[in-house]
Amino acid sequence: MILPCIDLMDRKVVQLVQGREKALEGDTPERMLERFSAFPEIQVIDLDAAIGNGANDDLVEMLASRAVTRVGGGVRTVERAQTLLKQGAHRIIVGSSAFKGDGPDYEFLQALKDAIGPERILLALDSKGGQIVIKGWREAINLTAEEVIGKLEPYCGGFLCTYVDKEGMMQGTDLDWFRRLRAATTHEITAAGGITTLEDIRTLTELGIHCAVGMAIYTGRLDLTELAAISAALQS
Repeated sequence: MILPCIDLMDRKVVQLVQGREKALEGDTPERMLERFSAFPEIQVIDLDAAIGNGANDDLVEMLASRAVTRVGGGVRTVERAQTLLKQGAHRIIVGSSAFKGDGPDYEFLQALKDAIGPERILLALDSKGGQIVIKGWREAINLTAEEVIGKLEPYCGGFLCTYVDKEGMMQGTDLDWFRRLRAATTHEITAAGGITTLEDIRTLTELGIHCAVGMAIYTGRLDLTELAAISAALQS
């Protein structure tokens, strides 16, 4: 599956480089939703909520009510996850709050699993410099995604794994890292971070990994019509 990304900051659709520097702005959220209508699912991240700088709740609710969405950014409580589901989100992406100190927060993960069911949960394992990063990729913890992914399987239906080192840089991604992750879990994996070419997408798809694509779409490096055709073929 190919998932176009809608990242929200200051009520705008944006693309960032490594989660920090804004590289560009897209059309309005409504217009991006129209452009992505051929795809079966869309990934929506509230970047403001992720870094604790407010939120774009009304825009997230609008997007979740009009498309099949997986929504993340600032999901720090069970109540927040439940609210997003009520607003129409199909699945919830949980990142920073899945960890405390230098390990998983199993108490929170169990409470979340009990409240909404593991099939509705995607856990974000974002890697920079070989370590998992949290809080908008601004803090690192002393774990690798490969070390922890198997331990987290009981609490989710899949993983969103972002290779932050190449996020937004249009330089390709680390396919070997995704191969290692694929070998470490039988759960669904969605790859993100640096996916730039059709070859990246083909390789990841052959590994049985979904692709969340942002910058390459927004810059026109990947043609949206061609991606939609590939997406349709994957669904058939």
